Amino acid sequence: MEPVFVGIEIGGTKIQIVTGDDHARILDRHRFTADKALGGEGIRAQISGALKEVQSANTVRSIGVGFGGPFNRKTGRTCRSHQVEGWDDFPLRDWLSDQGGGVPVSVDNDANTAALGEARSGAGQGASPVFYITLGSGIGGGLVIDDELFHGALPTESEIGHVRLNPEGETLESRCSGWAVDRRLREYAKVNPASPLAKRIVGNSKEGGEARYWLDAIGDGDEGARELFADTCQNLAFGLSHVVHLLNPSVIILGGGLSLLGEPLRAGVESALGQAVMEVLSPGPSVRLAKLAEDAVPVGALHMALTAG
Repeated sequence: MEPVFVGIEIGGTKIQIVTGDDHARILDRHRFTADKALGGEGIRAQISGALKEVQSANTVRSIGVGFGGPFNRKTGRTCRSHQVEGWDDFPLRDWLSDQGGGVPVSVDNDANTAALGEARSGAGQGASPVFYITLGSGIGGGLVIDDELFHGALPTESEIGHVRLNPEGETLESRCSGWAVDRRLREYAKVNPASPLAKRIVGNSKEGGEARYWLDAIGDGDEGARELFADTCQNLAFGLSHVVHLLNPSVIILGGGLSLLGEPLRAGVESALGQAVMEVLSPGPSVRLAKLAEDAVPVGALHMALTAG
């Protein structure tokens, strides 16, 4: 049977199990929607079933995992998931090793894993240090130096989403995560029902995903939407300025769902960041959009699998 490495993404909304070669290139993929009602036990059943399919046709050499929550590297146990019940203090590393027939397993949180994927195979190739920020339902980060993940003291590090923006306790996550941006856009549309943004949102039957109308509304001349966009870029840049002042990475990579806003977001953050850092560091790091999209965590997990053991 063909020897392969396995990369696993355990998220709050999707689960991916991929096989890859010794260059961390994806060969095959199993993808599932996480059923929150079934909790961690249901997700583990999905992973177990997919691994059995992989093992029926391949020899698994090792497994890498990006887990959607804090993980204790010393014990190999998850701390918790903030989105799915059933992951508190679970022995994930040992469980996966058993499922894989005793193979080596390497686990990290999903933001770190995505950072490694983008640094080695994505937008950060050839650069160091690389800082990755994921702008999704929450905000996470990861730092890669000379193609290796930086780890602080246990239990976690690079928690850029929890950087405070003011003494009142607002954080980067509470202002710039996907749910926070959508909430601000809904509030603006409610107060400005005649605005181009409100007219677009009115056809949306469910709350969530309002950011997908943002750039079109700005293009239609919605000045309030434009101001909200500029404010979001400035908040992101202010949070990232702390990363620059402390670590001065060569490259900052924007990933996650909000990064799909594309070049306007990248350019806005890069411009605001140049104004937020001290003059000697200006214009600041190169700000880039993530290249691997939904493959960032699986590819990063494959890179971890290559060095597991």
